[in-house]
Order: sequence, then C-alpha cells, then structure tokens
Amino acid sequence: MNIWMVLIAATVLSSVLCNILIPMAWRTALVDVPCERKQHGVPVPLVGGLAVYGTMLIMMVALLPLEVDIRLFLVSSSFMVLIGALDDRYDIDPGVRFIAQMLAAAVVVFGADVQITQLGNLFGTGVIELGAFSMPFTLLCIVAAMNAYNMIDGIDGLLGAMAMVAFAGIVLLAFMHSQQLPMLVATILFGAMIPYLIRNIGVKFRPVRKIFMGDSGSMLVGFTVVWMLVMLTHPERILESWFEATPEMSAVRPVAVLWLIAVPLMDMFAILARRVLKGQSPFKPDREHLHHMFMRAGFSARRALAIISVIAVVKLALGLTLEWMQVPEAVVLSLFVAIFVLYLIMLKHIWRVVSWVRRHRDIEPSN
Repeated sequence: MNIWMVLIAATVLSSVLCNILIPMAWRTALVDVPCERKQHGVPVPLVGGLAVYGTMLIMMVALLPLEVDIRLFLVSSSFMVLIGALDDRYDIDPGVRFIAQMLAAAVVVFGADVQITQLGNLFGTGVIELGAFSMPFTLLCIVAAMNAYNMIDGIDGLLGAMAMVAFAGIVLLAFMHSQQLPMLVATILFGAMIPYLIRNIGVKFRPVRKIFMGDSGSMLVGFTVVWMLVMLTHPERILESWFEATPEMSAVRPVAVLWLIAVPLMDMFAILARRVLKGQSPFKPDREHLHHMFMRAGFSARRALAIISVIAVVKLALGLTLEWMQVPEAVVLSLFVAIFVLYLIMLKHIWRVVSWVRRHRDIEPSN
C-alpha cells in the first residue's frame, strides 16, 4: 500500500474514532476535571490516546500478517492502554502503574525477544555488547520512554507535537536504512496523531470538542516509539518476512535514535534529578518542566509550544544529519551529552534565565 494512502487512511480513521469516543467519554466520566495543577477551565474528554490506539490496531490488523511478533506487540499495547485508561478514570497508584508498565514491556521483551543487545561503538573501543543485561536494559528503556512522554504532557499540543517529531524521525531513518516495517507503523501513528493534535490545541473547536491524550495515550506513544527504535537498531530481531528483503537494508546506529526523543528524555531525567536532589519523591508532580520555564518567562502556552517544537525539530534534524554523514558515534554521544549538560546548567540557574528573558521582553510575565 502506498505510504501516502496509509497516512490519509490513518488520519481519516482517527478523526472518525474521535467523533465516536467523545460522547462515550462523557457517559463514562472519562474526562479530565480541572484542579489547582491544571490550566483548563472545563472538563475535557480523555480519548485522544484511545483514538490513536484504535487507529493503530485496526490498520495494523488490516495491513500486516498477524505473526507472533505483531500479535504480542498488539496484546502488550492493548494492556498498556487499558491500564492508562483506568488511571485516567480512577487515578491509579504510581507503584501499581509502574508494575503494569513493566508487565506490558515484558510481553514484548521476553515473548517476542525484542531486545537492545548492543549500544554501538560509543567510545571508539568497539561495539558495546549488553549480554545478560539486554532484557533488563530494554525493560527500563520502555518504561522510561512511557514516563517521559507522560511527564511532558503539560500544555495543549506538546505531547502530540513531540510524538509526531519522533514518528517523523522514525519514518525518515527507516527510509534511509530501507526498513519498511517501522516506516509503515510510524506513518500510521503519525497520521493518527493529526486529528488529536488539531482538537487538542483548540483550533476553532468548542470546549466540548476539545480532547486530551490521557495516560493511555502518553504511555502508548512511549511504548510504540521504543518498540520501533529497537526495530531500527536491531532489524535482525524483528520479523519482516512479509516485506521484500533488499540488500540496502541496514541497522540504525543506537546513538542516533536518542535525537528523536531528545526533548522528552532530557526533560524527564533533569526533572527526576532535581526532585531527588531536593529530597522529593521522583513521582511527585510539580511545575518545573521545560514548558513551565517558558511560561514563567512570559511566553503564552501557544508560544511555548511553538518554541519547544522548533527545538525538537532542530535536534531531530541534527541527529538525522549526523547519522546520514556517519559521524563517529563517540562524537554524536558527546554532542548529545553536552546539550543535556547545558540544559541542566540552565535548570540550576533557571530564575536568572527567567529574569533575563523578562527584562528583554515587552510582555507581562504570566504564571
């Protein structure tokens, strides 16, 4: 099937599912009720993730033979979406949610043998093989990604934008390395995100038509992103027998995929480190994320979304360029770490940064 037809079909199907799920959300009280930590003024249906999941499920079943790898992925993602929906509705304890995430990840790691077995030649001394640590490392990566996307979902459009940057990056990397399966799946998910993003940022829609992704969606995004990144870096471990094998198919270097999820990843690790250093629980919600910094500096939520999206696209473009040019992996990693350290320094001196930005802006600061 033509990739553009897949994109259009996914977009249309997701839009239809949104229309079906919105009234169901009101009937089942699957809505996000405003509180002191939330900016919206009225309850909003939490069905964006369900629409994306439904689109992915229907199109993967329709377009792909249900081999064991695909079946296990769909079972695992279905379980994760169920847990996320229950969390949206009943506010599940973080410990219980973490165990559920580990179980969902274990289905594909142990059942489908989806593992990160090596990290590439990061230090110029040869490929780093994980050996016995492959399975636990992959589990931690999946859970970390699910929580990274969950934590960055703080203003309208941000989760959708970060997800679409990652899916677009997967499509481009898959094209560069002639990997058809991740290209197809990422295209489905990219298209499925479009109707959600339009509704989420409130483009001329009434409040009743606005929707949020919910925990079901944010965890689904993190889960599917890592699953496809493992495909890209370890194509020999993913069943692609129904696609035509080509001599051009090759593996993406593991360090390259960091740039696809750079913003959610850096934001999560920086926030966790800051909470731990302050003696707080790493799971305690706060208002110290990247988007909060921009809003404290006087930017509106829309402007913060635009700036962070541009940052994510620039990092993606940099990562793709480094991979295309086959820059040594040690250099790519050093550059990534340098940017992360710069971000940590900015966090440490955030009030000075905010004060400087406010002095150079003509708008009133917003809280």
